[in-house]
Order: sequence, then structure tokens, then C-alpha cells
Amino acid sequence: MSTEDVSFLAQGGARVAGRWFLPDGDVAGVVAIAPAMAMPMRFYRHTAAWLAERGLAVLTFSYRGSEPDLYGPLRDSAATALDWYHDAEAAAAHARTRADVAGVPLTWVGHSFGGQSLGFLADVGVDRCVMVASGTGWRGKAAPAIRTWSPLLWRVIAPAATAVAGYYPGRRLRILDDLPAGVMRQWGRWCLHPDYLFSEHPELRDRFAKVETPVTALWTADDELITPESIRYWSREFPGTEIELVEMRAADHGLSRIGHSGFFRPKRAVLWEKVLLPRLALRTTA
Repeated sequence: MSTEDVSFLAQGGARVAGRWFLPDGDVAGVVAIAPAMAMPMRFYRHTAAWLAERGLAVLTFSYRGSEPDLYGPLRDSAATALDWYHDAEAAAAHARTRADVAGVPLTWVGHSFGGQSLGFLADVGVDRCVMVASGTGWRGKAAPAIRTWSPLLWRVIAPAATAVAGYYPGRRLRILDDLPAGVMRQWGRWCLHPDYLFSEHPELRDRFAKVETPVTALWTADDELITPESIRYWSREFPGTEIELVEMRAADHGLSRIGHSGFFRPKRAVLWEKVLLPRLALRTTA
């Protein structure tokens, strides 16, 4: 297995950083892993390397302005949450090119916010999608604790902290991670509205309706952020495709916990073997 650092252009001329994890032999398929909100590209490296060792070329990437070591200080970033969806679109197109050259299918694996970006990929030609803990961002369908305290975060804490720091200092607040100011402001507005991103961009519903990619939506019984209702609520935004809803229970796989982000941690690699790998699009052999 080897790695290859790349960058590619997204909407507005922004350059997006990515890293390929490449198998030593023939490529059986291409996978692109789209990050959750406030998750760095490196978080997905263990899953990507594991898949590469099984013959898949895997792209991880980082949304514009999200990581200071890649893009410079967060306070200098003008990125919005909508920009990040377009970065995902550019990543999918980049991955599609490699898949076409190799003559293999492309699977989009989206974690939380990354899974929502499928609605922007109707014209890319993604063969399969696996959404991991990806529901609506609307607080009304979130876990009970999130429904309780999120209005305070979005209306008081985040605006005040962002005004002082010039970006959202989530790491210091121990609520999410550091984020560009524009991303946090827009995402907060969406999360307070039942229509989520469509509250500001109703025209996007037509684009989401064009998606025909078969989808598996994975959710965990112990997710601390979203609920099964959130998954089902979000699934209705993709009326043009079939969505397989799969619940993962930690005890069924010999685990004590999975949670919202645990799926991508190496200690839960049994889930990659039993749940993820069988749902990826692979080259068929004659």
C-alpha cells in the first residue's frame, strides 16, 4: 500500500487537499471518503489504509479552510458550509476520473455531513453510496441532549466565540472542533430550521431528487448526536433512489460502543469487514 498527496480545484477556484491510499496490485474499485463536520482528513486514514490493503484505491480529502496546516489560519478562511458541499462534489469528480481510468466503479462513503453531500453528486456518476451516521442536521430530530442545548450553542455561544476569535474555537470550548466562521454561522442557521440547508437554498431539492445512486444508510443504536428518526427524515430528500437502512448494534459485533464517529476508528475494524466491505461497488470478474 502506498499514499499519494493531491489537490484539485473546486467551485470558485478553491484548491482542495486530498490523499490517495493505493493498493500494491490491481484496483478492484475506487472509494472516496467524505468527512464529517469538524473532522480532519487524517481521522479516516486507518479505514482508507485497510481498504487499500484489500485492493481499493481510496481518496480522503479536507474541506477548504478546515485545517490550518493545509490552508492557513482559520480566521482567514471565507468558506461556508455550502462551499464544503461543493468541495465534496469536486472530490467525487476527481475520484470518478481515477475510477474511469482503472475501469472500476466508484463508491462514496460519507460520514455525517459528508453523507449529506450526495445530493450534489447527481451529475458525477457515483455507483454506490454508504452514508455513516448521516441524518438531517435539524436539531428537532437530534438526540435529546442535542435538542436541549443546541439553541444555546447556535444563538449565544458560537456567535460570541466566533466574534472574539475570528473563527469558531470549538477545540477550546470542547464543543466540536475549530471551524471557519462562515461555516459555523451558516451551518448553525440550517440546524435551527426543519428544512436544514433547503431553508436557504430551496432550489437544491430538485438537484437532490436527481440522485439515483443506490444508498445504504448506516446508523448506530448508541449514536450520541442523531437518531433513527433523523436518518429517515433525511432519507426522504432522495426520492429517486433506493435506500437500505441498516442499524449497527455494538454488542452484535463484540463491541462495547460505536457512537457517532466510532465506525472509523481502528478498534471497530470488524465493522469494515462485516458491514462496509460487502456494500462497496467492486469490479465484477467474468
